[in-house]
Parts: sequence; structure tokens; C-alpha cells
Amino acid sequence: MPDLAWQQCINPKCRATYDVGEVLHQCPQCGNLLDAAYDWEHLPVPKSLADFEQRWSTRRNPLDFSGVWRFRELMPFAPAEKVVSIGEGQTQLRPSPTVEEYVGLQTGRLHLQYEGMNFSGSFKDNGMTGAFTHANMVGARRVACASTGNTSASMASFAAALGGIKALVFIGSGKIAFGKLSQALDYGGVTIQIEGDFDDAMERVQQVSRQMNIYLMNSLNPFRLEGQKAIMYRVLEGLAWQPPDWVVVPGGNLGNSSAFGKAFAELKQLGLIGRIPHVAIINSTGARTLSALVNDRGLEWNDGNVDDTIIDEYYAELDKKGIRAVTLASAIEINRPVNLKKALRTLAVTSGVVREVTDEQIVDAKAMIGRAGIGCEPASAASVAGARKLREEGVIAADDTVVCVLTGHQLKDPNVTVNYHSAQGEAFRAAFDKYGVKNAAFRNAPIKTRNDLNDILAVVEQS
Repeated sequence: MPDLAWQQCINPKCRATYDVGEVLHQCPQCGNLLDAAYDWEHLPVPKSLADFEQRWSTRRNPLDFSGVWRFRELMPFAPAEKVVSIGEGQTQLRPSPTVEEYVGLQTGRLHLQYEGMNFSGSFKDNGMTGAFTHANMVGARRVACASTGNTSASMASFAAALGGIKALVFIGSGKIAFGKLSQALDYGGVTIQIEGDFDDAMERVQQVSRQMNIYLMNSLNPFRLEGQKAIMYRVLEGLAWQPPDWVVVPGGNLGNSSAFGKAFAELKQLGLIGRIPHVAIINSTGARTLSALVNDRGLEWNDGNVDDTIIDEYYAELDKKGIRAVTLASAIEINRPVNLKKALRTLAVTSGVVREVTDEQIVDAKAMIGRAGIGCEPASAASVAGARKLREEGVIAADDTVVCVLTGHQLKDPNVTVNYHSAQGEAFRAAFDKYGVKNAAFRNAPIKTRNDLNDILAVVEQS
């Protein structure tokens, strides 16, 4: 749909536009981020979000089965024959009385959007179907990403499922959980481990992609974020199309929060929702760039006129002091989030907030999520820890409807879980000291006993 969809610079002083068929990482004129933009007046848009329910009865159609493309009228950049789908987005919005009580909300007010049910085990599949669809439109045969793990797993999974596409993964040294690395390796991704962290890998993959004409799959790609909008469409679907009061999401590279803000702004513009929820973005204290810039230094969207000086000075201080991101929530261990400005826009559009939580708060929240029968990776639990903090501050009210996004599956990073519950003494300190975790408040350690029936019966009796 070349006349009805295009790419547009988010910088109000530029606003340059580019054809939807061009492969761009950033605006060639000013270097800012790009949006996928649409001529909504001339596109077929449903009169009500409930109209999408009709597709529940036509799920044999792969597009209608997809939890992303069944909402295709809200991301109309690709013709149907170019869509690439592996059945992504079969996720759940789950209530949880256990987590609800932990956060401090009234009965029926908390919902967990569990994205670990995607094929690669994380929310990234929502974005990858969008990015691979665009890659298919432009005929790309090589794709690349920098990753803390989930992006590489999803990208390699899509490339393997399609066949004939080479996936190149850039990771930092020792900066990826084995559960995630095993996926990229198993799916045939060519994994390049460089000295440095995610931010270093992100810089290099952009350079390599430009010089070798490789299609970049990181969330700089505006079509990645188009797919991630669908997470919020499914949240609304799970709430009978009524917006919650709050959406709480972990903040790493800030792709999700950026996509959510765009989704809500468009839905409001189209008259499909009456109000926009607040979005709360939660950093780890060990990777607190957005929190530092917004809460400490007053950085804001300002109608797109972002004060780059504040950002540049902060990054210069990180470099001068040699500060690297350090958090056991490896998926959000990022100092230079590429979607920073789009996240600022989300905060403005949704009257949102930024908070940071400690790694100890994250693993405790993760344990409580586990008690609810849902397994998530550490970064996911930042949303619940953040909701609890906002409730304690009185920012979130007890009767607010709150959705916490759980971004990835428990088995993405099982070492953290096992160490939290079973490691003690020196082993516990070795695993957690550098992250500031001194205590496992909700430890559920294995009970050791002799191989003797009476001893075993005694343990069972007491448990």
C-alpha cells in the first residue's frame, strides 16, 4: 500500500518521509527514529474493536490465527501475500489473586499479560513477524541483530522456519543467558560474540548492517514496533475492549513501551478507545538510564523537541566513569536504549511514569509470580515489582485496573530461579552479591533427606 503507508521521521523539525519499501535504520536527514505512518482517512478501519472478534471463527486462515495479524487493519503497511507469520501471539491475559495481594490491589484488579507463550518464549515474536514481513517485502536474505538473548532467539526462529535466510547474532561477552543462547544456536543462527556489552554489540551490528546491506532486526526498525503494538490489542481484547488504568512494562531497549504508546495514540485518534491508559516503564537500578534522564534530569518529549544535550551529557558521564549496565534481569541490561525518544513520547501521550526497582525486588516479585503458577524470566518481574512500588507510593490506587506485562518465559534464565530458591551461604553470595540481593524472602528450597522410607514419611508429614 505505497500511497497509504510510509515511513516518517519523529523529529518535528524534520518530519521527512520515505517510501515504505526503503530499508532504513534511522532518518537519513537528521538521524532520528522513524515511525510507520498511515493515511487513516483512506484506509479501511473497523468501527469498533469488537469487530475483530469475527476472526475467532476463521482461525484456519493463518492471518486470522496470528495474534498480531488478526489486527492487520491497525498496522496496514504490508499486502497480505507478503505477511510472514509462524502463529505468533497466542498469549494470555491472566488474573492472579496471589500477585494482586502482593501488589496491593483490590480483588479482580490485576492482570498479567503473559508473553512467554510465544513460540520463541518471549514478546519478541510480535515484533519479528512485523520486521520479517517488511524484510520479505524488500527481498532481504540476510538478517542481523544485537541481543541480550530474546531478540536473537526470535529472529533465528523465524529465519529457520522460513528457510533460505541467514541470521547473524551479535552478543556481548558473557552477556546472554544460556536458555536464550541455546535457542539461537539450535535454530542455526550465526552467533558473533564481541568484547563488550549489549550497547557495544548494538553499535557494531548497525555498522555492519549498513556496510554489508544486511536487514537489521533490532527495534530501531519501525516495523518491529508495529508488530509489538498487537500486545496491547490483545490486552484490550482480554478486557472486553475496555482500557485498563495502568499498563506496567519493563524498560530495556524501550521498544515495548514505545510501541504501546503508539498503539494507544492511534486507537484514540481513530475513535476506537475513549481514553488512553497510563504506561509505567520500570528500570532496574543497575540499568537506570530512562529513570535517570526523566526523574533526575527532567528530560521530556516536549512535542518532539527533545533536549539532546541532556542525553549526550549523561552518556558522556557514563563513559567517563566507566559505568556499565549491571542487573540480573539480563533482558533489560542496557545503558543506551535505542528507542529512548519514542519512550519519552509514550510517557507524554499516556501521562506515564518511570520508576526503578532493585534486583532484590525483582527476584522477590518473580517468586510471587511463580507462586501464582506462572513462570517468567527475571526482567518480566520488574513490571510486578514496579506496580508494587507505585501502589506503595499511592500513584496506583487500590481499585485501579492494572496490567503487568510479563515479557518472557521462566526457562529463558533458569539459573536465577534455581539459585534464588536453593543456593545458600557462599553459593548464594557468589550468585547474587554483585546484584545487591542479600536475601531470598520467598525461598522454596529442596528438602534433603536420607533414602529411608520413615525419614521420607516424616518429611512429607511435616510439609
